[in-house]
Amino acid sequence: MVTATPPPGSKGIDEILADARTRLKRLNAAQTAAAVSDGAILVDIRPAAQRAEHGEIPGALIIERNVLEWRLDPRSDARLPFANSYDLAVVITCQEGYTSSLAAASLQDLGLHRATDLDGGFAAWQAAGLPTTHFG
Repeated sequence: MVTATPPPGSKGIDEILADARTRLKRLNAAQTAAAVSDGAILVDIRPAAQRAEHGEIPGALIIERNVLEWRLDPRSDARLPFANSYDLAVVITCQEGYTSSLAAASLQDLGLHRATDLDGGFAAWQAAGLPTTHFG
């Protein structure tokens, strides 16, 4: 329940998410696996506790959400060595595919025009019967 009047021009999270997704060509689990086979980088942005509870996708690069833009921005002094091109194919995953959409749109804002996300996140990957690992 909203207890205060939102400031003029502000957006709710549902609107922000919908706006982000209009820019993305979201991939299902099978399309994500194919993209990775073709050289895309799968980035898991979930926190360690979530990965420990639910498992991981083998081969996914772990970059937690709070440092994602710094690690993948070709202009950043904190970028990873491979993050030197705006043509980088990146697929972001979170647990269920919400935060990953916002993160992929943020990467597009940096100029990474091929950034997208895994529709349904790790849960969709797991439900599709694709490989996962679990530590614990």
